[in-house]
Amino acid sequence: MNIPKAVVTAAGRNQRTLALQTVIDRDGNEKSVLRIIVEEIRRAKVDEIAVVIAPEDEPAYARAAGDRSVRFIEQVEPSGYANALYAARGFVDHEAFLHLVGDHLYIDGSGASCAKRLVDVAAAESCSVSAVQATRETQLPNYGAIGGQRLPGKQNLYRIEKVLEKPTPTQAEQVLNVSGLRAGYYLCFFGMHVLTPLFMELLEKRAKDRNDGRNGAVSNALAELAQHEQYLALDLMSRRYDVGVKYGLFQAQLALALSGKDRDLVLAQLLENVALHNSAAEA
Repeated sequence: MNIPKAVVTAAGRNQRTLALQTVIDRDGNEKSVLRIIVEEIRRAKVDEIAVVIAPEDEPAYARAAGDRSVRFIEQVEPSGYANALYAARGFVDHEAFLHLVGDHLYIDGSGASCAKRLVDVAAAESCSVSAVQATRETQLPNYGAIGGQRLPGKQNLYRIEKVLEKPTPTQAEQVLNVSGLRAGYYLCFFGMHVLTPLFMELLEKRAKDRNDGRNGAVSNALAELAQHEQYLALDLMSRRYDVGVKYGLFQAQLALALSGKDRDLVLAQLLENVALHNSAAEA
């Protein structure tokens, strides 16, 4: 399966400025969150990129992207996550596509590309694949989660049977158990997917059925996708960092620093600060 295009969503009311924030990357260079996401997509050998933005945000996003070939698509009204993806249907044009959210950074301690690993699996399996991460049940209110079975002979690959958006721990315990996970952990979305053309068809059908121009929830479309064709989840064993939550940007910056060329310097400064604060607390 060929995956020639990528869509980044960044139009949400509480999301619009997140991708424009700057961090220091692994090489010690200052970059916007969006530019790091674009570079992650490029490392997956996906050439055509579109970013879904709110009206009038293009100048700021064009500067932040640092890549003149990136296309920008306006989500005319703030009608939700599914509608933002549906706004890119003309760009996707009935092809499989890589999707990333604009408020997450994806970091592998080895320096490997998370997006490339996902794209490689989707191409090999010829189906939709969502990246997931084992997540504590206390974090379930922040993520969509899946239930399914590990594929025989496939490391960290699962056939998705159920999808729930921000389930309660009780709901997750009842329908989202996955064999092999530690108690109290569930496979939650990573903010990165490869989706087949059927996904956009399902969004279109839902918009027509609702008669209000909206597409419903992305999680509902993904749940329906699993009922129509093979849909897999890949546990990347890497980390996602939501820069929109409390201390999220700090955590992402710390992870980048500790996986980059300035690791020893940053560790030394951290230890020095910890020692200073412990001394002050004991005084």
